[in-house]
Amino acid sequence: MPNADALPLPSPTLTAVLFGLSGCLVDFGAQTHRAPKRAHSHATPGALEALGNLKHQGIPCAWLDELPGDVSQQLAAALPPWIQPTIANPTQWPAPDACWQALMALNVTRLDGCVLVSGEPRLLQSGLNAGLWTIGLASCGSLCGLAPAEWQALSQQERELKRGRATMQLFGLGVHSVIDHLGELSTCLADIGLRRQKGEKP
Repeated sequence: MPNADALPLPSPTLTAVLFGLSGCLVDFGAQTHRAPKRAHSHATPGALEALGNLKHQGIPCAWLDELPGDVSQQLAAALPPWIQPTIANPTQWPAPDACWQALMALNVTRLDGCVLVSGEPRLLQSGLNAGLWTIGLASCGSLCGLAPAEWQALSQQERELKRGRATMQLFGLGVHSVIDHLGELSTCLADIGLRRQKGEKP
């Protein structure tokens, strides 16, 4: 019989995951912030799969945005109806209130194991101020700021340059991890689980 002390401990389960809406779950490049009347509801690469995985694990999720309510709802039409929206908080980012409000709406009672994913620096700063683990998105957020067709029109070298600059800016904020898009989220969340297992705190 194997020694129980030698078996690896399972990674701590996440408590909740918050997402930015524009430039994260939908609206690649956060184009709607520049032209709200041209809001188009298209999920970003890996977004629906990431949400499905979290639902399968029973991890509550919500999205946040600072766009007008009608614009946010229009964008969110591409998302499954179970993911909760967060009513706009009068205290603007980067204050932590919006993140705390979203967690309270999910009936989350502890900050431990709560993660914020976004491509918007001000929202990520809000998550850091709230005491959350933070994951920045390099290519589909506002730092690159390109629509999907514009992004694809770039050469590989141009994409790498923009992605690298955005990554450096996000790490400069103090975020805990940076990924390209939500297709890489599962691996990143597993890494945060290992970091928590080792006793690391956000």
